[in-house]
Amino acid sequence: MLSTEQLSHHYTLEEYLNCSDIAHDCVYELENGQIQEMPPESWQNLQIVMYLITEITKIIPYQQVTNKAEIIISGSRVTARVPDLTILTPEGATELAQYKRSTITLDMPPPLLVVEVVSPGKKNRDRDYRYKRSEYAARGVANYWIIDPQAKKFVCLELIDGLYEEIVFDNSREAVSFTLPFELEIKFENIFGE
Repeated sequence: MLSTEQLSHHYTLEEYLNCSDIAHDCVYELENGQIQEMPPESWQNLQIVMYLITEITKIIPYQQVTNKAEIIISGSRVTARVPDLTILTPEGATELAQYKRSTITLDMPPPLLVVEVVSPGKKNRDRDYRYKRSEYAARGVANYWIIDPQAKKFVCLELIDGLYEEIVFDNSREAVSFTLPFELEIKFENIFGE
């Protein structure tokens, strides 16, 4: 648990990366220089991530797959996000393995793919659909998937000329097939438990 002082302090990126007194019993994100405790994920959200990890590691080396790495976001606001799932480039995986913590810094290649599973509530929806969308685009993340269990939709965003182009899949389809960032077929029933 963070102290009141830690929660109210505005961190620089250097302070945050060198901060060793943050307990790691919870998941934290740095948002606009302030540390935010993230609520625990729902069982459904965890199962969606595990299903994706299982399917993706059939075609991508497991060393490139993580659900705990944080990403430093470029821009004037000091921000570090912890996506539900991150697929690294081979070069990014090599660099991350040599770093002192599981943090994708600004001098490392951006991830190939970031996945966020939307938790209930307007604040969570805004974070995943609005703020993270612009942050990941600014960071150069080539592909961003938003999986929304409440709306039963799967939003695939591909970075083209600095902005995300989106394709939305809903529960009317039996499977979602991708060729980018890699070939993959995902069944809706396995994502949303239908």
